[in-house]
Amino acid sequence: MMEMSDRTSEQISIALSAMTLVGVVTGFAAPYLGADSLAAVGFGLVYIAGGLPAAKRALVELWRARTLDIDLLMVIAALAAAAVGAPAEGAVLLFLFSISTTLETLAMGRARREVEALLALRPETALRKTASGDIEEVKISALAIGDVLVVRPGAKIPVDGVLLKGDGHLDESMVTGESMPVRKAAGAKVFEATVNHSAVLEMRVTANASDSTVARMIRLVTEAQAARAPSERFSEWFGQRYTIAVLAGSILVLGLLLVLGQEWQEATYRAAVILVAASPCAIVISVPAAILSALSAAARGGVLFKGGAALESFAAVTQFAFDKTGTLTTGRPEVTAIVSPTMSESAFLRLLAGLEAHSEHGIAAAVRREAERRALTPATIADVTAHPSEGITGRDEAGEIWAGNPRMVAHMGADIIDPVFKAMTGGAETVIWMGRGNRVLGAVTVADVVRETSREALASLRAAGIVRITMMTGDRRPVALRVGRELGVQEEDIEADLLPHDKVRLVEAMTRSGKVAFVGDGVNDAAALARADVGIAMGAAGSEVAVQAADVALLSEDMARLAAAHRLARRTARVIRQNLTFAIGAMLLLVSGALFFDLPLPLAVVGHEGGTVLVVLNGLRLLFDPIRADGRSLNVPVAARAVETQINRELRSEG
Repeated sequence: MMEMSDRTSEQISIALSAMTLVGVVTGFAAPYLGADSLAAVGFGLVYIAGGLPAAKRALVELWRARTLDIDLLMVIAALAAAAVGAPAEGAVLLFLFSISTTLETLAMGRARREVEALLALRPETALRKTASGDIEEVKISALAIGDVLVVRPGAKIPVDGVLLKGDGHLDESMVTGESMPVRKAAGAKVFEATVNHSAVLEMRVTANASDSTVARMIRLVTEAQAARAPSERFSEWFGQRYTIAVLAGSILVLGLLLVLGQEWQEATYRAAVILVAASPCAIVISVPAAILSALSAAARGGVLFKGGAALESFAAVTQFAFDKTGTLTTGRPEVTAIVSPTMSESAFLRLLAGLEAHSEHGIAAAVRREAERRALTPATIADVTAHPSEGITGRDEAGEIWAGNPRMVAHMGADIIDPVFKAMTGGAETVIWMGRGNRVLGAVTVADVVRETSREALASLRAAGIVRITMMTGDRRPVALRVGRELGVQEEDIEADLLPHDKVRLVEAMTRSGKVAFVGDGVNDAAALARADVGIAMGAAGSEVAVQAADVALLSEDMARLAAAHRLARRTARVIRQNLTFAIGAMLLLVSGALFFDLPLPLAVVGHEGGTVLVVLNGLRLLFDPIRADGRSLNVPVAARAVETQINRELRSEG
């Protein structure tokens, strides 16, 4: 098991470091105890517990990858110290190297588990309704699209689906990062692994377990772990080649000192000091320590980067382009105003909702939701007839009634000259008129409303130094201008009446002025997401196409997470620069001391291993980045077993 492997590796590393500690203490205490022979036993234990594992790792790398790594340098330096009669210094080197290796193992293991802990184990079984109406318990793998399931209070949603019956609150924190339960009613989407708090729900399965939101998250996480950042690739490339250079340089120094007349023992000691001082441990570990910690913090906050490369590119972004519908706005029309000169709002809405109850149009759904929100029972309407591109007609107890757009108003011979309608006709929102015969009873305006977090998120991005924010939409320009004004977007940065290829063209033009991030949520955004320097999919539980085309996936629809993720990416870039500057500076200082000032081996060891630990700890600070808006960590209790199980299942299905 992956989880067992990580845990066992950590336990073994801790045990070996503890043995080196015992050996060092024993070796240095032996002379004071009058047992000089015990010192050899103690230092011998250090060489076995600290040297053999490092030698094994070095030989494995040499055999498999034909590379010389830092483990080999440390082993050679320790053996050289022992060979010239300084086993204590070699033992200290192996002890500190073992301690730093264990700290790195624990740190990286924690970072990996933090990312993996985003994933919750799915229930093993579900309650499925049979054709006769009975309830049967079946395995998740036996479910098929279209099955009707029953989810009891306290149970997890077994797979992705849509609610058929019930009205309750679901805890979606493990998928979206939302801290508060979300109310769900009939027609709402529900996601695997979310928890039903308060009601018996019936749902229809809409995705197989292998294609669910959690499975998609697993793929995103594993892809992120596999994809490395450019700076990670550089540090590995540098470390491999520099290791060879250090080894060759130490041999060259040894030969030079011997030629200059130094004794073998002294020359070997100085070469060992240079070997330790010049080893690039801190340089090699400084980048992955920061990258893995940042990926972990982002995942806990509901933001998945597809690897370190995406994280580094995001830090360099200076321009943002946003799709409007479903990204900056909710993507769902809502009633924004009700005007009726002859009826109360409640009476008017009851009548209109009764008429629109017979329509499948998105605007009709907005009217019905508003009536439900106000706890109004729609009026009973009969003889309903749809008039394409105009509206709908029906009959209630008072006679014929109609509702629709201006074409329906004209068709009925009505007019809208009443002054109370003037503000509606001049706005950028969609207006639905209702009347009897040639008399207009009133109207409602319907619009796609701005997300509550959008304006604040855009303001945060501007404050962070983003030089340009553009809004792109296929909607009409008056609608786009209305939304832009609410968000504080400049009119010249609003692009409307666009087709998908227009977004690609505009994003491409923006890239000439700097790195561009495009944020979208739909299938029609996929091309622009792919063309941008950084593509960001809004809501990883949404469009599969958009998520696949993107470099970053926001698991929730909270725009504040986007601004927080951008701040995290920039902090990560700063930490990487700090680490590399410190690591290179410390190495140059130690090498200079070794070459020109007779730096003793113990001091070189402390400086080398201390620098390595410091850059790791500096990188680990990013683990505690409060990326969530409320600063609270996402508490998801499950980890690597879910990842491994899903990966193995997918591998079996492919092969």
